[in-house]
Amino acid sequence: MRSLNPLPGLDRDEETGPSLLELLDLEEIDRDLYRAATVFDDPPRLYGGQVAAQALRAAGGTVPQGRVPHSLHGYYLRAGDAARPTIFRVERDRDGRSFSARRVVALQGGEVIFNMSVSFHTPQPGVDRQVHPAPEAPAPEGLAPTTLPRLQSVECRLPPQPSPTRWPTRFWARCTDALPDDDLVHACVLTYLSDISTGLAAIESDGPEMPGASLDHAVWFHRPVRMDEWVLMDLVPHTVAGGRGWYTGTLHTARGVLVASLAQEALFRAPRSR
Repeated sequence: MRSLNPLPGLDRDEETGPSLLELLDLEEIDRDLYRAATVFDDPPRLYGGQVAAQALRAAGGTVPQGRVPHSLHGYYLRAGDAARPTIFRVERDRDGRSFSARRVVALQGGEVIFNMSVSFHTPQPGVDRQVHPAPEAPAPEGLAPTTLPRLQSVECRLPPQPSPTRWPTRFWARCTDALPDDDLVHACVLTYLSDISTGLAAIESDGPEMPGASLDHAVWFHRPVRMDEWVLMDLVPHTVAGGRGWYTGTLHTARGVLVASLAQEALFRAPRSR
């Protein structure tokens, strides 16, 4: 089985909080049981991309060497606390000749805050074809840096947006940590990024309804990617109904290669008064 190798560059900056590699550095406390002990001192609600990335990291520690994630599907069940450690319990559903299936539950205070199904595959040679080109965007090197909240160890650049929105739906991003040559780690970093912003920002409402918390999230990993190099994330809304909205997204390299696709459903309703 694959082991969770120690990650490099884990020196904490007290001013900016833990690095992304620190967040992915899980402690194996028993067979198929992991703990994310790195926390924030004065945090907001636990970022969904963080818990999804950590769940993927835990699942990846239980599969045979050489198998990489090709898809994951997760559900956000409760708001997590970023000031508390999170426990990840992995269930080994199946190991076939080239596929491995895992289920992961993330727990805080004895309650499940997130669950995920993830499938791993041994990459095989064959047809490699991309139907649609990458969205048009200027190269990131010529764009001014910007900050997206909740992201650790990630720098972003904003190209012109498809439409004016409160949150960007198209942006360049890359991890500033020195990442190891480990496909699982890069898939975890991509998963961490995949929950940021919202494609529903492009849907305007005449009433008080607005995009809210993530409900469920899916990512498909098409090709290997280095997340310490620039990737272009593009989010596209599709529909809003019944208090929920649904959008899809893509991630391309700077050379225009499609490396991952995502889909998410999120709340779209008037904020509840507290």
